[in-house]
Amino acid sequence: MKKRFLSLGLAAVMAMSLTACGGSNTAETTKAAETTAADAKAEGSEAADTAAADAGAAGGVFKIGGIGPVTGGAAVYGVAVQHGAELAVKEINEAGGINGAQIEFNFQDDEHDAEKSVNAYNTLKDWGMQVLMGTVTSAPCIAVADKTAADNMFQITPSGSAVECAANPNVFRICFSDPDQGAASAKYIGENKLASKVAVIYDSSDVYSSGIYEKFAEESANQGIEIVAAEAFTADSNKDFSTQLQKAKDAGAELVFLPIYYTEASLILQQASTMGFAPQFFGCDGMDGILQVQNFDTKLAEGLMLLTPFAADATDDLTVKFVESYKAAYNEVPVQFAADAYDAIYAIKAAIEDANVTPDADASTICDALKASMLNIKLDGLTGEGMTWTEDGEPHKAPKAVKVVDGAYSAM
Repeated sequence: MKKRFLSLGLAAVMAMSLTACGGSNTAETTKAAETTAADAKAEGSEAADTAAADAGAAGGVFKIGGIGPVTGGAAVYGVAVQHGAELAVKEINEAGGINGAQIEFNFQDDEHDAEKSVNAYNTLKDWGMQVLMGTVTSAPCIAVADKTAADNMFQITPSGSAVECAANPNVFRICFSDPDQGAASAKYIGENKLASKVAVIYDSSDVYSSGIYEKFAEESANQGIEIVAAEAFTADSNKDFSTQLQKAKDAGAELVFLPIYYTEASLILQQASTMGFAPQFFGCDGMDGILQVQNFDTKLAEGLMLLTPFAADATDDLTVKFVESYKAAYNEVPVQFAADAYDAIYAIKAAIEDANVTPDADASTICDALKASMLNIKLDGLTGEGMTWTEDGEPHKAPKAVKVVDGAYSAM
């Protein structure tokens, strides 16, 4: 098997590049996840049944599976991915499918658990899956990627950002990797002169958070940024951040970089406000979801910045159409994970069309064809225009920055 190397030059090519989520280790769910996760499995099954019923006998059916958390602490990510994928499948099927073949989509819950994710993968294999869109979070994605490599099953993850997620030649991703996120964050802060003294609060027990921090620290030296405090916490100590915040305040931090997830970030913003500490806060894509945290005062997030591939208030035709369709279907504004999944399904479609494979082909044959075709396609998606992929599975695109203004993400 050909070894894949992460292209660290990606962040250097782009003025700013940051997206992709690892996966939260938190035990809390957001309000949005609580109100939608109960129906998520049923919706995925109904979508698959509908697609199968509508498929023409002559055209056949491509079976695309999906895996991610639709229950548990990371449900906000998985539900968004499921819904974004469902919208793309619906659009493609209504437009005639892929070369006349319909898509049957089956999404399985893994609760952000690696073992359950492997079980979900086996369930989808028994169902007859030919292509996998998933998994959503990094640790389960790494576990499943080992299985897809052994089976030669084509896999594209919308949001698994750990380097290891795309280490095998059969795996591609929509998001950027953790190291590229860290480097891009430092470049953005430095090039836009947001601060010269920066504190970092990160989760040393999490591969997503620590991976971003390490590269951020390395690139900060090149940007004239002084890291005045680098304070860690773990999954066992992620409720009280008073010590970390006090050290950042005492060190004169003008900006606090938070390469962490929205649940912990919401606590940090609350506790910083209580102690009268008001620096600029700057987050990564794991921050997306903070405005939906139950009982969180969104005023505390005013001015929060994060680099993300998607802004729901963008005015381009594709985004406007997507947001309108998403609101109509799910009664909420889509976050970037929904956009990642939407683009993942359209990338699969483009690769299948480029390869000219038919739905009667087995998964291994399709995988071999799509690995080559992913290097040929160019996709204008929600998360980037003119997206291309290289042999290492990494995307090349220009992401977007957002800032929380009046309780909503606003494109910068």
